[in-house]
This record gives sequence, C-alpha cells and structure tokens, in this order.
Amino acid sequence: MDADYKNKPAWLKVRYDEEKVDHVSDLLSKMNLNTVCSEANCPNIGECFGTGTAAFMILGPNCTRNCHFCDVPHKRPAPVDLTEPLRVAQAIKQLGLKHVCVTSTDRDDLPDLGSDQFVRVIKAIRELSPHTTIEVLTPDFQGKTALVQRVLDAKPDVFNHNMETVRRITPLVRDRRATYDHSLKVLHYAHEHALEGTYVKTGIMLGLGETDEEVYQTMDDLIEAGVDFLSIGQYVQPSPKHYQLREWVPMERFQTYYNQAMAKGFKFVASSPLVRSSYKASAELAAVGVKR
Repeated sequence: MDADYKNKPAWLKVRYDEEKVDHVSDLLSKMNLNTVCSEANCPNIGECFGTGTAAFMILGPNCTRNCHFCDVPHKRPAPVDLTEPLRVAQAIKQLGLKHVCVTSTDRDDLPDLGSDQFVRVIKAIRELSPHTTIEVLTPDFQGKTALVQRVLDAKPDVFNHNMETVRRITPLVRDRRATYDHSLKVLHYAHEHALEGTYVKTGIMLGLGETDEEVYQTMDDLIEAGVDFLSIGQYVQPSPKHYQLREWVPMERFQTYYNQAMAKGFKFVASSPLVRSSYKASAELAAVGVKR
C-alpha cells in the first residue's frame, strides 16, 4: 500500500532559528550561490547552518537528468561560471564554516561532465579556508573513471556518490543513465584510487518499496566496493508527479539498519528519517579521527 506523502509525520516538522537561517541564506543569495539546504527544502537547514555546515550546489540549479524522486529542475543548464569557485570559497570563509559539502546537478552537456568545476572549488576552498573539511557529492560522471580521478586528485576529505536505492528500484526512480552498477563502479574506483586521507561515502533512501533483504544486499555490495561511510534516510515525495512514496519507515527499522550496517563493517553510519547526504557530515570524520 502506498503512503500519503502529504500526511507527513511529526518528525519532519522541524523548528529552527529563522533569524540565523535567514542571515546565511541572504548572504548566499547576494553572492549568487545555491545550497542544497535551501533548494531542496531540507528539514535540517537550521541545525546545519547553526553548527557551521552547509551544502553548496555548484554548476547551476538545472539538471540534465530527470530522476523521478528529485525536485531539481530538469532544464537546459547555463554555461559554467568560472567565478563560482572563488565565490563559494569566499562565502565559506566569511561564514566561518567548519565543514562543507559540495555537490552539483548532473552536467551531461559538458565534455568534462562537470568534474573540473569540482576541482576548482576544492582548490579555492583550500586556499582561503585551509582548516575547513571538504566533502564532495558527485554525479556518476557516466562511469568515466578518468573524471572521477580528477576529483580524487584534488584530495577532498570525503568522496561521496549516492546509490540512492536498491538495485531493483534503481531503474524505477533514477534517470536511465544512472544505473546501479555505474554507481558501484564509481565508489569502488574511488576506494581503490583515492589518495591517503580521503574517505568514500554513499547514501540510500528508504520508503521506496525496498525490502530488508534488498537493503542488506546493497550494504554488502557497498562493503565489497570499499565504502567507508553510509547515510540512510527517509524518501520524502516532493509532489504528486514524483515517484509514489510507499512507506513512512518507522524509527525502529532505521535503528535496525544502523546496527546491521555497523556490524557489516562501515566506519560510520547515519541512519534516521531526517538523515540527508550532508547531515552531520563532520561527525563521520570525527569518528575516524580527522581534525583540521
């Protein structure tokens, strides 16, 4: 039975310090920068902004892919803005951010698929805020490992690429170019070729109709690929036109998945309904002893 996506549980109705969030949002707006926090209406925006963490979305707000779970606009993207890396770095320095996540839309229209902009942003942040830890959440770059290597060579603290869901459901919710095996390939390559000090991460959503057995198989696939950090969160259907929410997953199951994932060997697991890719991202680095 499908769940009513409009009847959101109480845990999704999060209160936060609007003044603090507005201050950060206003600054980013003035600098013409996008954050996933705002663009995706993330429920954790207040907590993350209040603790020195933000997730920047580079390469513009429009995506070349059309995943059925995602509310990012599927439109023709604008040309690459080469001033963006400096503006991102300046915002991070001005806000005194301790940890940042840098993600992007898919840019299948570009020869480098957007990989070079990730490199430019990492380098700019390192120059202006050398003590800020950096996580990149990249597209699959069509499985082209040479482009993954470009990003790895810039040495982010965390290389993240999301699986999103289990194998069976992948073709139902992701763009046809975003396959389960492409994502596994990217993560395995990152594990094998990351420079010392870079950890590999991925995330999945629950509530899409997956079974326990499928979730555990995905965990096994990820462990075999060499993934260090795993995030598990609740899918929230953006609108009636998006993939139908199947279930509001109870908290007890998130705890069960957490226990199983840790037992399987992940170095850090975040598993709860509110978890998103960048939520408490600095905690995973603290768990493995990384300090800046």
